Amino acid sequence: MLIVLIRTVILYSVVVLVMRLMGKRQIGELQPYEFVITMMISDLAALPMQDTRLPLLLGVIPIITLLMLKTLLSEIQLKSKIARKVIDGTPCVLIKEGKVNFKSLISQRINIDDLMEELRLSGYFNIKDIQYAILENNGQVSVIPKKALSPATKQDVKVDEEEDKLPLVLVINGKLDKKALHRANKDFSWLEKMLKKNNVDDLKNVYIAMMDSNAQFFLQKKDDIIDFGDDDL
Repeated sequence: MLIVLIRTVILYSVVVLVMRLMGKRQIGELQPYEFVITMMISDLAALPMQDTRLPLLLGVIPIITLLMLKTLLSEIQLKSKIARKVIDGTPCVLIKEGKVNFKSLISQRINIDDLMEELRLSGYFNIKDIQYAILENNGQVSVIPKKALSPATKQDVKVDEEEDKLPLVLVINGKLDKKALHRANKDFSWLEKMLKKNNVDDLKNVYIAMMDSNAQFFLQKKDDIIDFGDDDL
C-alpha cells in the first residue's frame, strides 16, 4: 500500500511539473495538438499508478518525451507561419458584415442553433448586428459587433425601450419551422409576403430567415455570395 502511495505522489509531481512547463492554459484554451498531448500524459501517468508491476520509468519517460515534443512544436510554430497553419489550423469566419458563412458552418460541423448560442453567450442576439464572428483554433467563437452597437448601452444613453426577446429561427436551409412561426404569431401568408419583399420566390432558396430580438425580419439567401477569405483575419 505504501508503494502505491509513493508511486502516486511521484507521478502526480511529474505530471504537475510537466503541465507547468507546457504553459499556463486552461483546457478550453488548448490548441488541438496540445489537448491530445494532455490527454496522452494523463493516460501514461495512470498506467504505472494502477499497476505496480510496471516500472515508474515506463510512465515517466513517455511523459518527458511528450513534453519535449510539445516544446519542439512550439519552437517550430514561433519561427514558421506555414507550420502554425499546418499544426494549429487557421481561424474560420462564420459571420461577416451580418451575413452567415454557411459553407464554414458545414465544414466545421456547426449548426445554426450552435451559432446563435455562441452569440447569446457573447451578449448579442441578432446576426445582422455582428461585424465578424470568428471560430478560433481552440474552438471558441470571437464575436465583433458593428461599431454602432458598441460600447454604449441603453442605460448609458437613457433610452426607454422594451426588453429584447429571444430570436426565432423561422427557416433554416430551406426548411420551415412551423412551431417557431406560430410562436412569432405569424402565418405562412405573412412569410410569403416577406419572402417576396426580399425578392425570394421559393422557400428552398432561403438559407436562414428569422425574427430577431427587436421583432425585425432577417433573411439571408443561399446565393448571397460574400468573400470570406483569410485576408480578413
